[in-house]
Amino acid sequence: MKLPVSTEWVLHCATTLAQLEPGSSASAAQLAEYFDLPAPYLAKQLQTLVKAGVLTATTGPRGGFRLARPPSEITLLQIIEAVDGTSSPYECREIRQQGRGALPPEECQHTCILAEKMADAHEAWRRSLNAVTLADILASLPRWAPARTRSLLTGTGTA
Repeated sequence: MKLPVSTEWVLHCATTLAQLEPGSSASAAQLAEYFDLPAPYLAKQLQTLVKAGVLTATTGPRGGFRLARPPSEITLLQIIEAVDGTSSPYECREIRQQGRGALPPEECQHTCILAEKMADAHEAWRRSLNAVTLADILASLPRWAPARTRSLLTGTGTA
């Protein structure tokens, strides 16, 4: 499975926002500069996270994005599904019923075993990502990382 590059962007941005002091925010421009990403496209992805209830956004000179809920209540799956959707990356087109090797319809009454196994794998992937919160990610970071992030991103904290 290959996810769009924007998936990496939003995962890193959400993790970065989780490292800020409570109530603090960062603009799309700050996050784009921090990661050297195209700001207009990143802003669209961040707005998608706002619509999904993962982030909140405020306007004005001190505006920007911040987590909508505590890091312990935001899973990696919620972030990924906000920008990539919930559908499985595998779509069975029933080619077992096509071509020279086509099986008759009566032999295809049950779900294709390959489609079944791919659906099982997708569900396992989703369960795994749903079991990891931003708080879990923060707990895995080096102790010095949040202060460095705050310092470089917003000019606060100590690096």
